[in-house]
Amino acid sequence: MQLRERRVAIPLASGHADLIGHMEKALGFRLGKGEVPVRVAVTAIEDGQFHCEIGCLVGAGAGGGPGERTIFAFERRPAESASGFNAVYLVPTGIGAEVGGHAGDATPAARLFATCCDHLITHPNVVNASDINEIPTNASYVEGSVICRLLMGTIGLRSVRANRVLVVIDARSDEMIENLALNTVEATRATYGLNCAGIYRLDPPLELEAAYTASGRAAGSVRGISRLFELLRETRDSYDAVAISSLITVPEGSHDRYFDSNGDMINPWGGVEAMLTHAVSHVFDVPSAHAPMMESRDILFADAGRVDPRMAAEAISSSFLQCVLKGLKQSPRIVVDPVEMRGADVMTAENVSCLILPDGCIGLPTLAALQQGIPVIAVREGQGIMRNDLTILPWRSHQLFVVENYWEAAGVLSALRAGITPNSVRRPFGIMPTKTWRAVDAAGSNENNRGQHAGVGKKY
Repeated sequence: MQLRERRVAIPLASGHADLIGHMEKALGFRLGKGEVPVRVAVTAIEDGQFHCEIGCLVGAGAGGGPGERTIFAFERRPAESASGFNAVYLVPTGIGAEVGGHAGDATPAARLFATCCDHLITHPNVVNASDINEIPTNASYVEGSVICRLLMGTIGLRSVRANRVLVVIDARSDEMIENLALNTVEATRATYGLNCAGIYRLDPPLELEAAYTASGRAAGSVRGISRLFELLRETRDSYDAVAISSLITVPEGSHDRYFDSNGDMINPWGGVEAMLTHAVSHVFDVPSAHAPMMESRDILFADAGRVDPRMAAEAISSSFLQCVLKGLKQSPRIVVDPVEMRGADVMTAENVSCLILPDGCIGLPTLAALQQGIPVIAVREGQGIMRNDLTILPWRSHQLFVVENYWEAAGVLSALRAGITPNSVRRPFGIMPTKTWRAVDAAGSNENNRGQHAGVGKKY
């Protein structure tokens, strides 16, 4: 069993109706037998097609058990709950986002948004800064595929006091490299009381290899995932969340090129990490996150020099695992039972008031928000290599707000929370046009509405 990326072109839907169902049906004809999609990115809309890159779980047993569910399952929410104002902040991994494309550099934006809502839901790529994690106190740390399913209306989230976190590390020939990860776990147990459900060494280890897709996204492949799945199945009753620390193979010289790039090079490690954690959370319904293991002592002791501030957390870290453990400590429980999802203490799609993401990003979260009627704030300054035009999608009136920067996004978020139409605080403030509705007579026609059925009017 392995994870790999597939490129697929899907024709645009007529009138853009039910894009999620259209995409699922189209992929049914384009993916091979045994390929289970776990991650979807629309990299471009060109020539009448959605150009997609699909992360697929492939091989014997890939669709077994809970994994037989489709990531395209969608349940329309009846309405938005007004009991609180909760926002989702998403920065897709591996797209080179100007804000959120490196080591936790979207954390200040997350902390800003957290002041503008009752609760913020975000994911590891936003706040993971290697040995640092400064997630806001009123925020939930949720794996990216879980955010997809929350917005799709198929799961709920329940807050927890603390999780039992299972730690899985690669077996390494250099004991010092293993000890960096092990000592990080012990430090979290001793300093903030992490409940570690056990530490398991995978031997032989996972095989994660980073690569760039044709669009330039960071992705890759994962082999040996069946060994990880076997462990997680055998120990399922003992843990609530999974932290994985494993080696990611990158082309020789990647570290030097990355730190010398002044932030221009897309982080090569994050994309394949997201593929792995999407698969784990999709199959086992648990919070999960991954940290790359240090490759060698030479890299550990190398002087990166003065680096771009967005990369600095990586330059000073050794195990990269602390951010993962801190986030998973109180990551909310995933609720899949429809009856349990109706509980007053469970957050569902009904409780999501807004989605914030970089402009140009189209994936299942964007399409789910579109079909759920959830307002979306798209930030131009934060975008990466994704250049989709979000405005061509069939948004409702005042559902899509394209803003220049995160300051402006916070203003729109605050206006939505206050129940104020954001445009009402902008100038010029024009007169709203008046439309005429001409009634139809009992005979079903008048001089303006020939052939109309009785009781039906016509807009002008």
